[in-house]
Amino acid sequence: MRKILVSLSVAMFSLAANAQTIADFEALSLSKADTAYINYSAPLTDVGFNSGLAHFPCVYDTAYGGYWSSGFAYSNWTDSVTSGYTNQYSAKPASGFAGSAKYVVAYGSNNIVKLTGVALGQSVNGFYITNSTYAYNSMRDGDFVGKKFGGVSGHDSDWFKVDIFAYSGGSLKSDSVTFFLADFRAKDSSKNYIVREWQWVNLLPLGHADSLQFRLSSSDNGSFGMNTPAYFCMDNFITNETGLSIGNTAPATVNSIKIYPNPASNTLFVETNGNEVNSAIIIDYAGRVVAQYAITSNKLAINTSTLPSGTYILSLMNAIQNTTIRFVKQ
Repeated sequence: MRKILVSLSVAMFSLAANAQTIADFEALSLSKADTAYINYSAPLTDVGFNSGLAHFPCVYDTAYGGYWSSGFAYSNWTDSVTSGYTNQYSAKPASGFAGSAKYVVAYGSNNIVKLTGVALGQSVNGFYITNSTYAYNSMRDGDFVGKKFGGVSGHDSDWFKVDIFAYSGGSLKSDSVTFFLADFRAKDSSKNYIVREWQWVNLLPLGHADSLQFRLSSSDNGSFGMNTPAYFCMDNFITNETGLSIGNTAPATVNSIKIYPNPASNTLFVETNGNEVNSAIIIDYAGRVVAQYAITSNKLAINTSTLPSGTYILSLMNAIQNTTIRFVKQ
């Protein structure tokens, strides 16, 4: 099983793909400011919503006066201050990514996003993530259930994370991407953090998928499970509909741009075939740029002999857009 750890140093990295759809949730209707999607019309049934090329399940229950049972709810709440359960629909940055009005809040230790349309069975570029105000303040201060992260000394090795898995063909794949929403495990306590801004999570390492599973876990647990509030916020969920596959020797083609052989051993060839491409970069699946090139002709030969074996992103750029293609180094 391969596990990809997303650290803060690379989390803001984002890829622009040639064929992609962004679920930004802005078109979803809310009646007023500082409110969220609440739907008691079908108790204990998925009353979720679609945005972009994905379905975001949501379940409400009418028992005990009504409560949010699990799933995703879109929101425009801007309360980054109030602690506690009554503020469960707010993101800590007080807005969506880049100041947008809407975003989604996820509740529950295990939720699934289902891909739809032409995104079904393809890869997902990623999404932006941050803590909810409720979870952030609980970890920062402690509350009647959850502890203050770091403890009294500030040196307790606390953490809160989301592990993301992919389903393909109805089967759960073993690879996962991990993002720490809070991490106090460093020996140097000055490196401890609780995420409070929007950060990018790269999901391309998961490959092709029909749906994605989001599992929350924490170092702070009690008799009834996790003590840390089981919430996180999401925005700009980006699917990738290039339809490319990897692991074959035939040229991969996007907009008539070809790369071959794929997998590559010592040399990867790029043929632009008249497309305007000015530069190329190679990015590993931790989001790090490992090489970059200027393109001055219609054919580029890239020396891949020194790259460690694995899967990479080749990003080809001009002044207007990027085209991204995955390839394997054997």
